Amino acid sequence: MATEDLFNNHRLILYYKGDISALTLFAQHNDGQHICFPKPLPLLSSTLEQEEFVNSKVSLHPSTLLTAINQLYHFENDLLQIEAGFSEQVDTSNGLITVYMARFMLLDPPHALLQSRDCKFKTLPELRGRQPAEMELLRRAYVKVMES
Repeated sequence: MATEDLFNNHRLILYYKGDISALTLFAQHNDGQHICFPKPLPLLSSTLEQEEFVNSKVSLHPSTLLTAINQLYHFENDLLQIEAGFSEQVDTSNGLITVYMARFMLLDPPHALLQSRDCKFKTLPELRGRQPAEMELLRRAYVKVMES
């Protein structure tokens, strides 16, 4: 399956969490508007509650998305790790999108690396004002990060 096709119905939230400081940063596109990678959610998307999730008989393993994002952004293969247990569904005009989360596995946030890929890190408070679906995904992601 082509990399672009993989992300028709899937997205990743990329984040960094400091093991010592617990500093949590989320990657965003340089346009300052979107936190889903590699492309934004469609306008008017809405998150589903757990009881509304649609179970598919055939599903894509998140490691496939990780491999694709590494190739797309020219990241080292061990730079990111999928966050186990985080999988959210978003209803869009083009159908359901499943959103996973991947953590940068470094001691320090890779600010320069993200800037070289036309992206940047932001704290949760700095990300206020996104579309409602992204804000809800960020809330759920933050809860997951703080629980782990």
